[in-house]
Amino acid sequence: MMETALPLIFVSVMGLSLLLYVILDGYDLGVGILLPLAEDHEKDIMVASIGPFWDANETWIVMGIGVLLIAFPTAHGIVLTKLYLPVTIMLFGLILRGVAFDFRVKAGDDKKAMWNRFFFIGSLVASMAQGWMLGSYITGLTGSLTNTIFSVLIAFCLPALYVVLGSTWLLIKTEGELFEKAVGWARRSVLPMSIGLFLVSIATPLVSEVIASRWFQLPNAIGLLPIPVSSAIALILLVSLLRRDLEQLRTMNPWHLFMCPVIICLMAALGLAYSIFPDIIIGQLTIWDAAANSASLQFVLYGVLIALPCIIAYTIFIYRVFAGKATALSYD
Repeated sequence: MMETALPLIFVSVMGLSLLLYVILDGYDLGVGILLPLAEDHEKDIMVASIGPFWDANETWIVMGIGVLLIAFPTAHGIVLTKLYLPVTIMLFGLILRGVAFDFRVKAGDDKKAMWNRFFFIGSLVASMAQGWMLGSYITGLTGSLTNTIFSVLIAFCLPALYVVLGSTWLLIKTEGELFEKAVGWARRSVLPMSIGLFLVSIATPLVSEVIASRWFQLPNAIGLLPIPVSSAIALILLVSLLRRDLEQLRTMNPWHLFMCPVIICLMAALGLAYSIFPDIIIGQLTIWDAAANSASLQFVLYGVLIALPCIIAYTIFIYRVFAGKATALSYD
């Protein structure tokens, strides 16, 4: 019983952690990508809008990859071996973002523009690397030409999703002229995100026979309808809300707009989970084949039961303490 249940528990924790990372760090990566479009004084507000949440957001990827390493060491070895290049590029991007985040404030005015550019570059590079990794994973880490083309496709699509998350996050945290710009950014970024999601939805079953067979066989196709339907409703709602005039947008709850791409992320995660389960690497390993022995998992479970609630509580605490509109970031 435990041999069956423990891998399910750990893969659920890993999936939840990576989903929360995509949503939470996704919006601050999106803000970084949008940085060149703002004026100098607005860039300070944009960075301040993500500053207090930076560490909490990135904790989730540590949790997700940590669970993969400890609970599924065989899968971890295969994934990291196949994806060493995009993983390395992503880490360089995240490191560059972290360095630029601090140095842009502490550097003199003559160097601030340079660090702003590095912050943008780091955000874009990390986003595209994550898209490449996701595309390679969905196609089974084969390294084929089809795998490469699909990975490139998602490498361009994922930043578009992050930009939508980032621009709607700025609607929550900003006001005045920057709020108006964020509305414009959100309006313009919805179309490329929508095209990207549509292309990925079409391409995914074409590049993976396993996924195609699970989605397009009856009665599965009928039971899975809520996933694409919910995503479509969230997208239509986001577009309709963004079409309202600025005065209406200022008076409405901006969280309603932010939750639309969040729902799309959630539905995409549920669809991916259904597509690959019970495999942890499509066509190669199931979660039970890749899992560590039960004694090790039982021991690690105690740590997860302590760490996971602490991370959740810390995240909630940070978001409650720093709720409200952002002001210019300062270390004074």
